[in-house]
Amino acid sequence: MTTMTETKAFTELKHRIATRQAKVGVVGLGYVGLPLAVEFAAAGFDVVGIDVVPSKVESINRGVSYVQDVPTATLEPLVKAGKLKATTDFAAVSLLDTINIAVPTPLRKTKDPDMTYVVSATQEIAKFLHPGLLVILESTTYPGTTDELLLPIFEKSGLKCGDDFFLCFSPERVDPGNPKFQTKNIPKVVGGITPACTEVGAAFYSQALDTVVPVNGTRVAEMVKLLENTFRMINIGLVNEMALMCDRMGINVWEVIDAAATKPFGFMPFYPGPGLGGHCIPIDPFYLSWKTKQAGIEARFIELAGYINGSMPPYVVDRIQNALNEHSKPLKGSKILVAGVAYKRDIDDVRESPAIDVIHLLRKRGADVSFSDPFIQDLSHEGIDLRSVDLLESAAAADAVVVITDHKKFDYAALIEKSKLIFDSRNALKAFRSDKIVRL
Repeated sequence: MTTMTETKAFTELKHRIATRQAKVGVVGLGYVGLPLAVEFAAAGFDVVGIDVVPSKVESINRGVSYVQDVPTATLEPLVKAGKLKATTDFAAVSLLDTINIAVPTPLRKTKDPDMTYVVSATQEIAKFLHPGLLVILESTTYPGTTDELLLPIFEKSGLKCGDDFFLCFSPERVDPGNPKFQTKNIPKVVGGITPACTEVGAAFYSQALDTVVPVNGTRVAEMVKLLENTFRMINIGLVNEMALMCDRMGINVWEVIDAAATKPFGFMPFYPGPGLGGHCIPIDPFYLSWKTKQAGIEARFIELAGYINGSMPPYVVDRIQNALNEHSKPLKGSKILVAGVAYKRDIDDVRESPAIDVIHLLRKRGADVSFSDPFIQDLSHEGIDLRSVDLLESAAAADAVVVITDHKKFDYAALIEKSKLIFDSRNALKAFRSDKIVRL
């Protein structure tokens, strides 16, 4: 039961949501926005996706998915039934009851947030803001974004937040490629500018998602996502540092972690690797670091973990060079095959992938680098322009193979047989014993 005064806009919007008459919109049809749009369409809502990329809009309107976690077999029937359509025209907002913003929030090279996409989407929505509209920002950002950045833009219309329109933040928690937890069954945190905003936001998500977790305000919701990913970043930094220590002391760090993980309380296993990748973990904690600096607080854990994680690609290249030296070969002029360039196992995403840094560093030292990845055919990034090669054929011709991404599709037994030397940065070859294998 609500304790606030219920306005007409509030009452009517809650009714339209509860009866699934509400027209739902999603801005940004990427790995966050498209799955969300599909879930609401599958729940019976009429959904409009808005994206500035015409090819994405065209693909969705043909019922063809370009997002790995949304099969075309799921998308196509919803499009054919008229439950989901896409457009590049923000004028569609004038006919909507809800609109979710799921656009990129990258970091600038100076590690401060680039809010260009969020501001642009907000300004476009503001042109068509109308009474009874619920706006929810899902793009990961720093605490204060929703009330400091979005709210003033919307209130220029003269409409009052919490009475006439409703504004919330709900962090996306998508884990691409996760077969167990996806948009529908990942608990959805939501916080509004006012209690009325929170209530209507929670009511909206509860219509399509399994679990909704209301919190007290947008800043709490914004901080939730940053805590989650900062937790992971710092623990990965810790275990990466542990890997460096174990290497110097001749200890198998993987065995240490496995043994520690047998403790049924007080320990959660994290694993070292060649560096951090993806849009979230390498980036999100620096939103918090940037914001806390404005408040006169130094985020020491974040900065240190970032330094350690950022040092892993050079460390991997040093280890590859040392392994080649043991085989009386210089790194310069050697043929190096990188196995896997996606930022994590079994996905087709290279955003912030440590493989890119490793390739650049190997090339800088004179290596002849190629890559093989069953999910990625072409890699074009800041001077890299390579096409995926056959894993086993290329392994036979390479002086060393470097496992950067431990895809399940790789035939590791055959890879060991074909290769002269393998540097395993992911413990993908845990089950194998061979003098050819050098482990992180």
